[in-house]
Amino acid sequence: MAEFDYELFVIGAGSGGVRAGRMAAAKGVRVAIAEDLYLGGTCVNVGCVPKKLYVYASHYAESFHEARGFGLLAEDVSFDWSVLRDHKKSEIARLNGIYGNLLRNSGCDIIDGRARISGAHSVEVAGKTYTTERILVATGGWPFIPEFPGSEYAISSNEVFDLEQFPKRVIVVGGGYIAVEFAGIFAGLGAHTELLYRGDMILRGFDNEVREFTAQEIAKKGVKLNLNADIVKIEKLGDGALAAELADGRVLEADQILYATGRTPKTQGLGLEQIGVELSKSGAVVVNDNFQSSVPSVYAIGDVIDRVQLTPVALAEGMALVRHLYADGDARVDYELIPTAVFCQPNIGTVGLSEEQAAERYAKVDVYRSEFRALKHTISGSDERTLMKMIVDSETDRVLGVHMVGAEAGEIIQGIAVALKAGATKAVFDSTIGIHPTAAEEFVTMREPARRLGR
Repeated sequence: MAEFDYELFVIGAGSGGVRAGRMAAAKGVRVAIAEDLYLGGTCVNVGCVPKKLYVYASHYAESFHEARGFGLLAEDVSFDWSVLRDHKKSEIARLNGIYGNLLRNSGCDIIDGRARISGAHSVEVAGKTYTTERILVATGGWPFIPEFPGSEYAISSNEVFDLEQFPKRVIVVGGGYIAVEFAGIFAGLGAHTELLYRGDMILRGFDNEVREFTAQEIAKKGVKLNLNADIVKIEKLGDGALAAELADGRVLEADQILYATGRTPKTQGLGLEQIGVELSKSGAVVVNDNFQSSVPSVYAIGDVIDRVQLTPVALAEGMALVRHLYADGDARVDYELIPTAVFCQPNIGTVGLSEEQAAERYAKVDVYRSEFRALKHTISGSDERTLMKMIVDSETDRVLGVHMVGAEAGEIIQGIAVALKAGATKAVFDSTIGIHPTAAEEFVTMREPARRLGR
């Protein structure tokens, strides 16, 4: 391999690229990784990590209010956006440093700059060409904002974390993870928040009952839902405010308008088409089961292949690819039973099939359901409620899906996901002793199905 500068050249230092680069380098592979924007990728810089920090912040005002029911009579509190924003910046800078050290200590060469593939075995960065046996594209995705009159006044999740001033009025457009989470963040921090979604109900793809329940709960928290609504024009007013004209003729005013209407694979300008790499209609790199593109020396993982856009999935794909290329292992990743969470208020945690999916695939399905007011809120004064669902194949007793809307749902479902991967039946849940008093114990105490679906 001496004829190449590197054996593996990774484009993109996000979750998947960093994991693949580090693991390959640890096996003695000569690795370079190029990044021109975020060391650590979207998740660390403008995604999961800062978002979760802001979600924590958004809970505090509610917690101070709820504390009164427990006898903690705190004075009125105020919120300083600049403190949260700047502390977040410091934490991200610390993480950037950690990622850099991890890469360097593993033996990776970090190349600062935007990479462009110039041939099947060559990559150009800042005017310099590097040769490589294999190329790994791990550039992730990029926020999508549709074009319409005034769309330039809208911001995306890339800009929302570092606003100069905290907006008193916010419009969030979209109905997926990011939109619902940021609507909760802004409402929790005190902004008047309107969530606009062009569909009939938010969180498409989730269990329908979970969607409807969540919509009711986030409305209690101050998020005003506008369903079947879309913006056709944005105008900037003389005082700096933004006026959003909706398709139905209504006009809403806001200080910021955040578009969270999806992400597209970040493949533009990489030179992929020029060397014959096949792309899908969405711009994603088309790969086989071994993450290999139509050009044999070019591979791709993570959001840029547009399979499952989740950080842990990109990590799994990176590890699988390295096993395949450098340890004679299997490159397959099991995409079944991937747990996920939406960090709205209250949280959603889910793993496995929804009620609707199960009804389509199985002849008979039992649905176990529990809805209640958590113990904390019996004296906190909050009217927040928790929903838990378990979907079971009636014929085999196998648990097909578990869903929760409530505090710490993501933490709870992570553990249950292990049980589902192991093939747990409803009888296994029933024979498990609960931890009392917790909300989680409800998953092992639901005895009678709320309904049976069958055909």
